[in-house]
Amino acid sequence: MSKRRLRLVKTAVWFALWLIGAGLILNSRGFWRLFFPLHYQPTLERYGSEYGVDPLLLAAVIRAESKYHPKARSQAGALGLMQIVPETGAWVAEQIGLKNFRPDELLDPETNIRIGAWYLGHLLDQFHGDLVLALAAYNSGRGNVLGWIGEQKARGRVLTIEDIPFLETKTYVQKVLRNYYWYRKIYAPAEKRGIFWSWVEKEKRGQMLPRE
Repeated sequence: MSKRRLRLVKTAVWFALWLIGAGLILNSRGFWRLFFPLHYQPTLERYGSEYGVDPLLLAAVIRAESKYHPKARSQAGALGLMQIVPETGAWVAEQIGLKNFRPDELLDPETNIRIGAWYLGHLLDQFHGDLVLALAAYNSGRGNVLGWIGEQKARGRVLTIEDIPFLETKTYVQKVLRNYYWYRKIYAPAEKRGIFWSWVEKEKRGQMLPRE
């Protein structure tokens, strides 16, 4: 075998080994956990269980809202991990019996997750477990979503992601659902991962991701 041919064989072998290694890394949960961390897991599990919300859905919301920065503040005045505005925080605090609530408490991770989990659970209940509607309401307010539902109902249709008129809200819902897909793929036990939607196909609201 000539030297040139030997070099080509060696290159091909190294390239094949590189492809195998890259495939193993990309299929490793540890690799993807770098991009989809699960901080505050005990707190997520505690309040997710208490308020009937999948902890991985809470993680998906947090990643979209604040990327896990507990002191995050938005231009609209939303605070903390789940980006809750003080008015919503005060209302939820009253519902759950959290006395002497102060807006700066939303910068505390446990308080923020507790209030955010209750509120998201409340929205899921209001919209009968429909993830798309609940997430749209979390981002843009219940009043807007109820208005959009009414408009679509008048046309004999149900509201889908494509019908959301606010680009920011539509993008937000898609981002959280994409996060949720990956969190479940990485962290959920195999028997609970389920079959997720194709982004190419039309979805029927949020029903392909049921609450468990």
